[in-house]
Amino acid sequence: MQIALAPMEGLVDEILRELLTEVGGVDWCVSEFVRVCDRLLPLASFRKLAPELDSGWSTASGTPLRLQLLGSDPVCLADNAAFAASLGVSVVDLNFGCPAKTVNKSRGGAVLLKEPELLHAIAREVSATLPAGVPLTAKMRLGYDSPDGALDCARALVDGGASMLVVHARTKLDGYKPPAHWEWVARVQEAVAVPVYANGEIWTVDDWRRCREVSGADNIMLGRGLVSRPDLALQIAAASVGREPEPLSWAELQPLLHLFWRKARQKLAPRYAPGRLKQWLAMLTRSYPEAQALFDSIRRDNDCARLDVLFGLRVDELSGPVAAEFIPA
Repeated sequence: MQIALAPMEGLVDEILRELLTEVGGVDWCVSEFVRVCDRLLPLASFRKLAPELDSGWSTASGTPLRLQLLGSDPVCLADNAAFAASLGVSVVDLNFGCPAKTVNKSRGGAVLLKEPELLHAIAREVSATLPAGVPLTAKMRLGYDSPDGALDCARALVDGGASMLVVHARTKLDGYKPPAHWEWVARVQEAVAVPVYANGEIWTVDDWRRCREVSGADNIMLGRGLVSRPDLALQIAAASVGREPEPLSWAELQPLLHLFWRKARQKLAPRYAPGRLKQWLAMLTRSYPEAQALFDSIRRDNDCARLDVLFGLRVDELSGPVAAEFIPA
């Protein structure tokens, strides 16, 4: 069984990737998507969203990082994938799942599920350009407004060269509204001869059990569920071998929150750091009632100095090589 951490633009950045993989249970993770339009991107574009490239394409815990690309031009995507391979990336992933309107309007993400022929052309071009030993994978939704074409899209990607699929079991128009249609993951797995990961609406160990029963998927990708409960992957990994570990308590989560704030202060400009903290706290409220009280207490506070005091951060801990330069996507 494999458990992956999902790419989530503007949320699961290098800071959360490091912290969530440090908790344990995650076998590999994926960068936020690198948007590819009409040119070969410079190294800085890759380093901004995947700074782990400077540490062997892995997080501090040693969890491998895959690079995700988003775009619609097969040749341009292939050129950028080849460049990433020259930088040492071990796996390149393609994004056909992003539901954001701005992304879809520029022919990226889930809107391309309307065009299975284009999916095939992209996968074929990218896989042909990647060197041997650097596989291509893809993440897709069930479709744009209907799952009727999901199997065609899956076949197009695999026939084009994708060696693994992650299926977010909702359409673009479904957004993130429950339920996730896990039964379609089973149908996709029947249609293609590559591993298929189930993704969507896995918030608890019981959700994972139901997902496994309905989808038949041995492997899963966790997104919001893992952000909301940082030890969810660890719990599921333990449950898969018959153990039931005690969930991480709010008290046990405190060192992780403090570490998050320290890294946010080191790597983000002061005007962005409080927003990222509140964003994560808002997600944590789903699993921890105490997170709601903390979120409410700092909801309108954007003063980093006051937050430093709250989290016990010393002045000498604020130095960071990219504190002033890094701007979140």
